[in-house]
Amino acid sequence: MRILTDTARAFCERSRVARLATADAKGVPHLVPVCYAIIDDSLYISIDEKPKRTDIPLKRLRNIAENPEVAVTVDRWDEDWRRLAWVMLRGRAEILAGGEEHDRAQARLRERYPQYRTMELTPLPVIAMRIARASAWGDLDG
Repeated sequence: MRILTDTARAFCERSRVARLATADAKGVPHLVPVCYAIIDDSLYISIDEKPKRTDIPLKRLRNIAENPEVAVTVDRWDEDWRRLAWVMLRGRAEILAGGEEHDRAQARLRERYPQYRTMELTPLPVIAMRIARASAWGDLDG
C-alpha cells in the first residue's frame, strides 16, 4: 500500500521548499526550511555547504540522534485562500553518513536543485526520513 497518493506526491514534486520539524529528547521543537527530494517512500535532505556553525553538529542532526520522530510539511500559500494547500509527512529519520542510498539521494537532490551542483556534498550527511504517514489538505492540484 502506498503511503503518499499520486496527487500529494505531485504537489511535493512541484514545491521547492519544505519545513522539517524535529524535537530533542525533552520534546523541545525545532523547525527549519529545507530542500528535499522524495524517492519511493523516503524523503531526503542533504546537509550542504551554506555557512553554519562547525564547532557542534546542527540542531536538527542532534535532535534526530536523540529523537528520530520527525515531520515535514510542504505547503502553498496564496492570498486567495481557495488555493491554500499542504502535505504533512511523518516518520522516523536516520542520518546517512555515506553509502549507496546516501549517494543516490544526493544525486537526486543535485538534479532537483541546481545550486547543489557546485557544492561538495559527498562528505556531508543526508537525513533520510522513512515516511510512515501522510496527510493533506486543500486543493493540491491548484
